[in-house]
Amino acid sequence: MNAKNRAQMYAFLSKMFATVLDEKLIGELKNDRAILELVLDDEVEWFVTTPLSELEEALNVDFSSLFLMHSLPIESSILDDKEEVLVGLQNPVMQFYFEHGYELNLTKSELQAPDHLSLECAFMQNLILKNEVEAQRAFLQKHLLNWAPMYLLGIANMAQTPFYRELCALGAEYIIADYEGLC
Repeated sequence: MNAKNRAQMYAFLSKMFATVLDEKLIGELKNDRAILELVLDDEVEWFVTTPLSELEEALNVDFSSLFLMHSLPIESSILDDKEEVLVGLQNPVMQFYFEHGYELNLTKSELQAPDHLSLECAFMQNLILKNEVEAQRAFLQKHLLNWAPMYLLGIANMAQTPFYRELCALGAEYIIADYEGLC
């Protein structure tokens, strides 16, 4: 996969795991058959034929249940025995960002943890666009691969909608495949 497509995939994953989907984004997804086929495979018709308001409610309940109530998609809370979210430079992910010139302003974001899955995917997008291949490998090895695939596969089993079940599986598979493609 070329760099542009890799960056777009990480941007997509970042957006999907950031927050609940609004009506506008769901409408855009309904009109993008290629994305739906990538994510949903055999469940595209479910997404396309479900009325927008019903789909929005189902997706937002599922997102909230999966990523807000049951388990936060935050590296330090998943890997730390105390389930603490590390902030600032005490967080190894934040140190990695700092070392690679990535400025993260959490005050303008609903995501208050630098190691949130959405932000880690956005960082990978940034590294790809800057063509920093060694940093990409290192970040995947030290961070994303250590927790995201296992987390996403576990969460996929809890998903109530085909969209989040398949999105989580896609995210896990993509992160692993992307690393293998870099090696």
